[in-house]
Amino acid sequence: MKESETDKIVRLDNVTKTFGSNGHRTVALRNASFHVSRGELLVLLGPSGSGKTTLLTLIAGLLEPTSGKISLFGRSIGHYTSKELQQLRARRIGFVFQTFLLIDSLTAQENVTLVLRFAGKARTEAQRRAHELLRQFQVAHLAEKFPPTLSQGEKQRVAVARAFANGPDLIIADEPTGSLESKQGLEIMQLLQQYARDLNKCVVIATHDLRIAELAHRIIRMEDGVLLQNTASTIRPVI
Repeated sequence: MKESETDKIVRLDNVTKTFGSNGHRTVALRNASFHVSRGELLVLLGPSGSGKTTLLTLIAGLLEPTSGKISLFGRSIGHYTSKELQQLRARRIGFVFQTFLLIDSLTAQENVTLVLRFAGKARTEAQRRAHELLRQFQVAHLAEKFPPTLSQGEKQRVAVARAFANGPDLIIADEPTGSLESKQGLEIMQLLQQYARDLNKCVVIATHDLRIAELAHRIIRMEDGVLLQNTASTIRPVI
């Protein structure tokens, strides 16, 4: 079956991003073109400084490209108002960060509940959904614990639960396993893979870890802001 444009969650056409002035100008991303569709887990693979984080930030609409076009959910990012982009990030996009970015003064459940409240959910419904997610990710027993008391793996499970909270169409993950041991990292990647495959969602991950890339549907290799290779991957079965 031919893929329709509505299936393409993210699309980049000749996108370049530079920082600084002409005298001290750095090209962080150069002429990037690709798209990511529903049901797909895409891995951006490259070393630190290759432009992966800049690319994720552009996809999220947190930076504007210097040239080229980015489309999100079938519409050019430049055609969204600031308020519309905020609503997209609150309701249709989930984020997973290497450093978790949990709020230390809130419990695990409150960290997840907060995202749901920002998206307009009633307090009772948000609390119920948050607890359900923590149970799904096997950390419900930590619901009343504060992030500083959690292990790295526990923090990341809470962070992934938070990213899944609103059932987003797109999850953006920046080095989501960078702070984790190999086994914990594989478990997180399996959760993201299942999310894309089973729910027909889109997941974009930046990583330098070749082992993690084995779970991708497609891999784009990056170096010095340039997309070097765009290939399908042999997906390891979820255990």
